[in-house]
Parts: sequence; structure tokens; C-alpha cells
Amino acid sequence: MSAVVTFGEIMGRVSTEGYYTLRQSLPGAVTFCFAGAEANVAASIALLGGNARFVTALPCNDLSEACIGNLRNVGVDTSFILKRDSGRLGLYFVQNGADQRPGKVIYDREGSSFSSTDGSAYDWDRIFEGATTLHVSGITPAVSRTAAEAQLLCMRKAKEHGLKVSFDCNFRSKLWNWEPGTKKEELAGRVIREMMPYVDILFAARIDAETLLDVHPGCPESYSRIDEQPYVAEAINRRYPSVKMLLTTMRQSISATYNKWGAALYDLSNGLQYVSPCIDGKYVPYDITAIVDRIGAGDSFAAGILYALDDSELGQDLQSVVDFATASSCLCHTIMQDINYVSREDVITLMKSGGHSTVFR
Repeated sequence: MSAVVTFGEIMGRVSTEGYYTLRQSLPGAVTFCFAGAEANVAASIALLGGNARFVTALPCNDLSEACIGNLRNVGVDTSFILKRDSGRLGLYFVQNGADQRPGKVIYDREGSSFSSTDGSAYDWDRIFEGATTLHVSGITPAVSRTAAEAQLLCMRKAKEHGLKVSFDCNFRSKLWNWEPGTKKEELAGRVIREMMPYVDILFAARIDAETLLDVHPGCPESYSRIDEQPYVAEAINRRYPSVKMLLTTMRQSISATYNKWGAALYDLSNGLQYVSPCIDGKYVPYDITAIVDRIGAGDSFAAGILYALDDSELGQDLQSVVDFATASSCLCHTIMQDINYVSREDVITLMKSGGHSTVFR
């Protein structure tokens, strides 16, 4: 398979055990792993059997070596990760939600090596050699002005090398703090709109289109995500004609541990929509009644899409592409931590099961 390049920040994730809150857990035992949206996508693609290359900047210390080793262990190409003499590894802290109590994330990313590394420091010509797709998100430009400029350069270089660019809006309200006096949505919208002319594959919902992309679909507020997606896609296409495919996940949160999950793909080249999961022509979302960890589900969906589009069997049919990605991200809710530790076979088995699990002996 051809290589997918992802570019962004990877951090240390500090999690409480079980459903303990941070105040209950500290001081005390916590779980530490490595995670970050773009790294999650690369790792998930590699675990599915694809070819993924992750690009970032890390400080020169043993934490970074452990991080790189973790990525290599799941099959990610880490050859182009930069080592910096300044800065630190960013962190984020997680406490899982339960029933009516939502989960919580606290970021500690200021001063990281990645946030202060200029885009010119990366060897883009070699990074994009043999690759067909770049995946980035709206999280990286939220970290710092330098990171935003680096990502814009990355996207420009990717297009110069003939790559398709995949972009997940991923607005994070706790970030976008690097321009004091500017509202976060305003800053995010201004920066992301500058990147949009380079985007071929877009992961976005209606709220992203309206608040970040300055696109107004003009459909009734009462419409479901399935019904509104064609309006959103067509409005995006008029404003940003480079976009050829729109992906939207559809989460219905019954509680912190019980969600209904599905997704929709809209192919702007022919105006066709593909909804998943679909039984006898009707949308029937996955019933995820015992969520283990929902962080990273969107990243696993993006990884599933990019992997399936390049798969010789799945890529022949866009319904199969979105079915595969939706099943993959459904399984991610059953995996502790961000990276989706499932195989292609695991995903295909779920697709064939109709959403039911069993024990294989």
C-alpha cells in the first residue's frame, strides 16, 4: 500500500484508573501512554496493515525515545521525527466519564518542542517521497502560531508533490490561545480557511462548516446529520472546490458510557451519499452500551477511511469504505487509550456480524 503521512504533535497522556477523578487519584497511581490525533491516525493505519509515516518534533530525552519506540512497535515509520535541544514533551490529563458525569481533558502543551519548531526544519521533499496522502487536523494549528505556519507549509508542500490532503477540523475549545484578544472560534476560522484550498478529503460536521469555514448550508435546523450532509457538502464545494469528499461521524450520547455511533460519506464528484451502518437500506447505528474509552474514536474513523480508500478490495466501493471506517471506530470505543489496537480482520468480523460480539475459540 502507498504511504500516508501524518503531521502533528504527540504527547504523554496521563489517565486516572477506572472511573476515578483526578482529585481522587492525585497524588497516587495513574496510567501513562503516548497519544495525539495525527499519531493516533498513523498508528491505527499501521495496525490495520497499512503504511503510515508520522512527522513531529520531540525533545532529546528518554521520554521521546520511549515515545518513538512505541510508534515503531505498532509499525509506524518514525524516520522523519525531529529531535530538538529545546522544549518539552506536551502532556494531557484524562479522567473518564461515567453515566451522567462527562469525561474531562486538561492540556499542558505550552512550550513543547513541536509548538516551537519552524516548518522549514522538516525535510518535506524526503518526507513526501513515495506517499500519496497527507493527513492533518485543526488541532495542530491550535497549539501555536509557529505550529499553524508549519502545518500550512506542510500542506502546500504536499500539494506540490501531488499528494491528496485529508483534513479533520477537530476544533478544540481549550486550545487556540496564541493570539490574545481574539475569540477562539474567530482565530480558528481564519487560520483553517487559509488551509482549505489545499484540502481534498474533509472530516467536518455542520457546526464546523458554519463556525470555522464560513459556510452556511441553508437547510432546516431540525434536519439530522444524515439529511443535512448533502446541503453541507454542496455548500462547502461551492466555497472550496478542491474538496472532493466529506466525512461526518454521527454520535448520539445517551450517557458517558452509552452512545449510538454511525457515519456518513458524501462523494462530491457524483453527488452520492453513503451512510453506515445500514441494514436493508435503513440507517441503524451501532449501539455501544459499555464504552471503555471514547478518546481517539474520530481518529480511528479517519484512519479507517484512509486505509480503506487505498485497500485493493475495500477501495472499489465507497459504501465498503465508510462501513469499514465506522466499524473500526466503533471498536475503538472498546479499547483503553487513544490508539485503536484492532486489526483488519477484527473490523471485517464486526462488519459481517451485524454489530454483535462473540467469543472466538
